[in-house]
Amino acid sequence: MEKTTIQITGETLERLKMIKKYKRESYEEILNNLLDEYEEEAISDEEIIEIQEALENVKKGNVKPIEQVAKELKITLH
Repeated sequence: MEKTTIQITGETLERLKMIKKYKRESYEEILNNLLDEYEEEAISDEEIIEIQEALENVKKGNVKPIEQVAKELKITLH
């Protein structure tokens, strides 16, 4: 695997050091963990469309009261 050098500030280096999970964790591992977390949290285009549609439904009043949903699901609200 090809390796490269990246330039970061001393402040960024200190921040990376602070999030190490264990003493000998490499910066490669730290960065890959951060990238994995970012990818997991990213919202897909499909999810964005679904959110927009849901907001439109709310604006149009096409919503059910929580009491009705609870009744349909046969759960009680506290």
